[in-house]
Amino acid sequence: MPTTVKSSETVTTKLGQSGGPGVPGPNGNGSRGNGWHRNRDDSDRKRPGPEAYRVIVWIVIGAVVMMFAALSSTYIALSGNQGWQPVPMPRIFLLSTGIIIGSSVTMEVARRSLQRGNNRRHARYLHATLGLGLVFLGSQLLGWRGLVRAGVYLSGQPHGSFFYFFTAIHGLHLIGGVIALCYLVVRNRRQWDDAARRAGVTDAAALYWHFMDGVWIWLFLLLRFWR
Repeated sequence: MPTTVKSSETVTTKLGQSGGPGVPGPNGNGSRGNGWHRNRDDSDRKRPGPEAYRVIVWIVIGAVVMMFAALSSTYIALSGNQGWQPVPMPRIFLLSTGIIIGSSVTMEVARRSLQRGNNRRHARYLHATLGLGLVFLGSQLLGWRGLVRAGVYLSGQPHGSFFYFFTAIHGLHLIGGVIALCYLVVRNRRQWDDAARRAGVTDAAALYWHFMDGVWIWLFLLLRFWR
């Protein structure tokens, strides 16, 4: 009988040290034991750090710059050929330019508000940026509608084709920024487990948004004055 008690104590002790089911180990986590903490630490290490988000955005920016540089060079080279007829700039594009500049301002206000710890102001201006981005995309569609009413089509003369192509490519890239803003809006409604990661994602989204603002200004000036 004493032997049986000793064996039970030995089994209980081993279970407690290993964090077995129903028996708290030395770390006090019960059935989770040290393995749970080890898995959680491993998952945290697999996440990209705050700086990684900025690096990724800079890589994307480099690729987009090269693409639009090539397209702009083609546009300029073709502008002197026969059959090139200038297309009047739709007035809605003037409005959309002001909208995207305004969205860049609200994005910067949101980013700085987060740095100062003003979460309510950060959320408010982040929503404003998202709304302005969606309005900008809608205004671009109205610009296409204006081109169609003016008799300018995608398969028509080259200048009109570039209007559609440039605005479409820019709009697709801007949708990527809209998706990033939607992610931030959703995550802000929950508790971020890492303030540094939150700041890193916000900085990366702001950098990309400002870049797309600059790309549109360049395209607007190119289409407006290089005819």
